[in-house]
Amino acid sequence: MSERTDVVTALRQQQAELESLVDHLSEADWSRPSPCEGWDVADVVLHLAQTDELAAGSLRGQFDAALARLTDGLPPSTSIDDGAAAMVANERDIGPSAIFERHRASVAALADAIEHTDLSTRVQWVAGELSARTLVSTRLAETWIHTGDVADALGVALPPTDRLWHIARLAWRTLPYAFARAGQQLSGPVALILTGPSGEIWSFSDGTPATTVTGDAFELCRVAGRRLRPEDTSLTAAGPDGPDVLRLIRTYA
Repeated sequence: MSERTDVVTALRQQQAELESLVDHLSEADWSRPSPCEGWDVADVVLHLAQTDELAAGSLRGQFDAALARLTDGLPPSTSIDDGAAAMVANERDIGPSAIFERHRASVAALADAIEHTDLSTRVQWVAGELSARTLVSTRLAETWIHTGDVADALGVALPPTDRLWHIARLAWRTLPYAFARAGQQLSGPVALILTGPSGEIWSFSDGTPATTVTGDAFELCRVAGRRLRPEDTSLTAAGPDGPDVLRLIRTYA
């Protein structure tokens, strides 16, 4: 990838895009409802701050301690989504100004942790053990999808960028995990043949594919981020697992 930015740089760029949206927002804008049900703009940014703090703790070998701080006093959660919602509800009263500064601090803490971590290192995360590089990719994917949530809430149109390459690759690489979570198993290898924002063709494959998904990379990433239904896209899927790939593909734990 001689011309494509590395995943760490892509994450920094994505975080900067989000900050450019929320810097100097009015109280009314912080309270705008987002596509995340029950969350306004402030809640979305707080959630990113909390999960960046958790990621920084993971990279430092302190995942359990970081999680304990964020869930102190909260009852056990029955799912990851419920746990995230509870953490946001527990701290949303700190207000937009504090949330903005908290997010800035969490971005800096995560950047420092990444800088001092060998990205091939295995680290602990919500869904289990993974490489530090994959954890950075998941932070990029989550930051991107929630940047879109904030932009939608504010009525801002953001053009897609080639940062999506990393997100599409993450979605492709974690297909076995997505199927396992659903109690299913892939029939064989899956290939993604996607058109990036610049018109470049991105091909993700491993061996002879049994199933091939073709189409727009932006649409694929939005489907994987649960922001777009497969049937509302131009994506096509040929092969035995085609419909299930589009239904189950994801970029988060």
